[in-house]
Amino acid sequence: MHGPYETLLTELDEGILTVTVNRPEALNALSPIVIDELRDIVSQIQRNTGAGTDWPVRGVILTGMGEKSFVAGADIKAMAEMTPAEADSYTRIAQELTSWIEELPVPVLAAVNGFALGGGCEIAMSCDFIYASANASFGQPEVQLGLVPGFGGSVRLQQFVGAAMASELIMTGRRIDAAEALRIGLVNRVFDDKDALVAGAHETMKLVLGVSPIAVAVSKQAIRETAHQANRTALDIERAAFVGMFSTADMREGTRAFMAKEKPTFTGK
Repeated sequence: MHGPYETLLTELDEGILTVTVNRPEALNALSPIVIDELRDIVSQIQRNTGAGTDWPVRGVILTGMGEKSFVAGADIKAMAEMTPAEADSYTRIAQELTSWIEELPVPVLAAVNGFALGGGCEIAMSCDFIYASANASFGQPEVQLGLVPGFGGSVRLQQFVGAAMASELIMTGRRIDAAEALRIGLVNRVFDDKDALVAGAHETMKLVLGVSPIAVAVSKQAIRETAHQANRTALDIERAAFVGMFSTADMREGTRAFMAKEKPTFTGK
C-alpha cells in the first residue's frame, strides 16, 4: 500500500502513517513527480480507510525531509515554460490533490519544519491542522513571480486567517515566521525544533488512536461541510451527523463502556 516511491518516504506505526517528502536537495519542492506520488499515496489511503474497512491508517502526519524545508513550493523551473493549457492541467491536478487530502476520512497533520511557501503552504493548509517548528516560515509569494496561488491558497488561507489577513499576505507575498503564524491562527502549535515537532505530532495522533475512527471521520466531514454555511443550514448538517452515529456499533460500544467504567474497544463500524 505504501510505496516504494522516488520522492516520498512512508512509515506506518500502529495506525499512524508518516509521509515525508524526500527531496532535501531541492528543499522538497513540489516537482510533478512529487505531486503524482502524493496523489498516489492519498488515493490509496482513501480507498483503504472509512466505513466498512479495518482502518489500517487512523491518522496521517505529512512532513518534509531535513531541517530546512517542509515543502518550499512548486517547481518554478517546471512552470517557467508552461503554456496556458499546460498550466490549466497542472493546477487542476494540484487542486485535486489538496482536495483529496482535505477529504480523507482520517485526520491529517502537517508537521512543518522550515519553509512552507507557495504550494508548500497550500499543501499544509489542506491538512486538518498545522504544527510548526520554531524555524518554520509561511507565505504565498506568487505575486513576486507574476503569478497567483493556484493550489487552493486564495481559498484556504482566508478560511484560516480571515479575508483581510489573507489579502495582505497574498497581495504582498510577505513571508511570516512561526510565531506570527501561530498568532494569526494559521498554525495550532509551535515547537522548539524538529525533534520536538515530530514528537508532538505523534502525541496528538496517539490521542486519535484511542477514540472512535468513524466518529472522527464524521466529525471531520461535518466540520468541512458546515464551514461558511448559514447557521440554520450548518445546524441541519450537524444534526444529521449526530443522528447518523446512533446506527453505528462504535456509538453503542462507547456509551456501554462509559457506563461500565471500562475502556471502549472501537471497530470503526
